[in-house]
Amino acid sequence: MFPVNIPNVLTLLRILAVPVLVVALLEETPDGDVIAAAVFALAALTDGLDGYIARRRREVTTFGKLMDPLADKLLVIAALISLVSLDRLAAWIAMVIIARELAVTGLRSVAAEQGVVIAASWLGKLKTLLQVAAIICLIAFDPSPVWVDVLLYLAVAVTLISGADYFLGLRRRIAEHRAEQAPAPIAAGTKPR
Repeated sequence: MFPVNIPNVLTLLRILAVPVLVVALLEETPDGDVIAAAVFALAALTDGLDGYIARRRREVTTFGKLMDPLADKLLVIAALISLVSLDRLAAWIAMVIIARELAVTGLRSVAAEQGVVIAASWLGKLKTLLQVAAIICLIAFDPSPVWVDVLLYLAVAVTLISGADYFLGLRRRIAEHRAEQAPAPIAAGTKPR
């Protein structure tokens, strides 16, 4: 069971929104695109909100630390795969975004094993904002106008750049962490005691 608090409930609601999003997109429901866009937008909004509330109220939990990023990935991946199956999104774009998301998740796990915490960078936050905006627009506009395509390619570019930034940052942070953990060198001419 998970600790019941507002941030964890918001995270759980985001996970529960995934099947609603997929059904609204893939089933021929009346106003399915409008429903899917609204569900995705509300779920994406809870992403920032749950973290803010958890930090402000000091309700950060292990459940939240593990499930919040998973909920985000499930939401984005479900939307991307649904959009590919509807021929509204090229499969290679979805795979670039999904591969980056999974690679960064793996990186964070490797870093955690080394005792290094990799916080979200401004590039990562910009990537999330652009991805969410592009996905909402792809859901809402069929066929997508040129400006939505430009937004999508901008999101892909920032996705790749932020992924490279995480990889390079991880190497630097692990090297810094090891340097901090290394014993101080013994000065020449002194005897260890």
